[in-house]
Amino acid sequence: MAYHESMYFLVFLPVVLIGYQLAPKRVRFGVLLFFSYCFYFLFSHRLIVYLLGATTITYLTGRLVATGEKKRRKTILIVGVWLLLGMLLVMKYSGFFAENLNALFGTMNFGFRFPVQRFLLPLGISFYTLSAIGYMADVYWKKIEPEKNIAKLALFLSFFPIIMEGPICMYSDTAETLAKGEDIRSENLIRGYMRIGWGLLKKVVIADRLYVVVQTLFDGYASYHGVMIVVAAVSYTVQLYMEFSGCMDIVIGSAECFGVTLPENFAQPFVSKNASEFWRRWHISLGRWFKTYIFYPVSMSKLTRKWNRFAKKHTSKYIKLMVASAIALFPVWVCNGLWHGANWSYLFYGMYYFVVIMIELMLEPAVKKLCAAWKIAEDAAWWNVLRILKTWVIIFTGELFFRADTLGIGMHMFRSLFHDFSIQKLWDGTLLTLGLGRVEIGIILVSLLIVGVVNHFREQQIDVRGVILQKRLPVRWLVYLALIFVVLIFGAYGPGYQEVDLIYAGF
Repeated sequence: MAYHESMYFLVFLPVVLIGYQLAPKRVRFGVLLFFSYCFYFLFSHRLIVYLLGATTITYLTGRLVATGEKKRRKTILIVGVWLLLGMLLVMKYSGFFAENLNALFGTMNFGFRFPVQRFLLPLGISFYTLSAIGYMADVYWKKIEPEKNIAKLALFLSFFPIIMEGPICMYSDTAETLAKGEDIRSENLIRGYMRIGWGLLKKVVIADRLYVVVQTLFDGYASYHGVMIVVAAVSYTVQLYMEFSGCMDIVIGSAECFGVTLPENFAQPFVSKNASEFWRRWHISLGRWFKTYIFYPVSMSKLTRKWNRFAKKHTSKYIKLMVASAIALFPVWVCNGLWHGANWSYLFYGMYYFVVIMIELMLEPAVKKLCAAWKIAEDAAWWNVLRILKTWVIIFTGELFFRADTLGIGMHMFRSLFHDFSIQKLWDGTLLTLGLGRVEIGIILVSLLIVGVVNHFREQQIDVRGVILQKRLPVRWLVYLALIFVVLIFGAYGPGYQEVDLIYAGF
């Protein structure tokens, strides 16, 4: 019963909405908690014990941090954080570290070997762990008061729309609204289901069709070269965006039905002019978490302060800034890579963006001087188009390595990019050998155009759903029915199509 399946948005969600509305206001948060745990149990069964354990640790840590003596508060926070991180590290990364240490010991002829354990991961462990750590840190920093009702904290960590793929919420984002139990409003239901329908279009019409192409190219990577590697990288990037952002539309729409506003996770990332801006627009909640709980603390750490004092006397402002930025950014991108999974490809992906962003920071003064010398206006359309295209190259290259099953395969595909670059393969029928026909490719292209137009309006701060809701009844229903029939008629499902699992549900 994943978010994109009819059992979720036609059965489970309506049942929750009815049960919520019928319940007295004071216990509605309990109704949401009950159904959230039911939803979680359907996926993880006995592994729900890890969610219960994480919730208990988070609750006790928050209470003890708030009431403990000043000297003990930091120790309590560190213990709480490491209990949660330890759970995540053992479940998700112990096998990866054991394998690599054993390989290292083998090259050094050590007889000792670590046992390699593989664990079945609880649903959403990476997401609720970060939310829990953020809650404990915010209590420690006195940004929020500790929650006294463990059931309300449990709902914050397990709310069923966000437990599978996020977004990663801060306590101040949702906790108060979830606890209030406000009545369901017809406008929220309409806006919520419109957002769900929009997400389904992106997921089942575009992403699930592109899955066939992506699977063919990456599974048979050794047989493809040149422009076909470009097709692989672009297809996967578009598939990932359409699926993940589509899932976020379904998730945000589901929460909106209850009057709960979740943080946006995407903001038209493909109009970014550099890698830093891309990551401010892509997986926004993850970037916000890293900035709040890793980047800022590291930038204020003793190491950074020592460097700044030393650099002030012995180096230029430029060197001081670059090194300080590197100190703060490096752990962010290590964590970003590892957060996605125990794989060298993911770690390389994190280091790739660390290097790219550092290069952009180092070149920024020179680029500004060059623009001034050549009298290039920063808002010149042609200049911005060039910067966007440059960023596309960075994005597509990064996603090529991200999708590759191993770092070695990613390197092989990247090298293959520069061999036999026959651009005529884009129109000589080669694309039709990847699992899709002309009609299906046409459906993808038309759907991408529609998504692009809507994203253009969103970039202009236009509330597309709000505009539709202001139209007359026949126009509104025409839009509703069009969205429903597009998903029903053009969705990729049925005979010949393999059901595609949500990509980020595995992270």
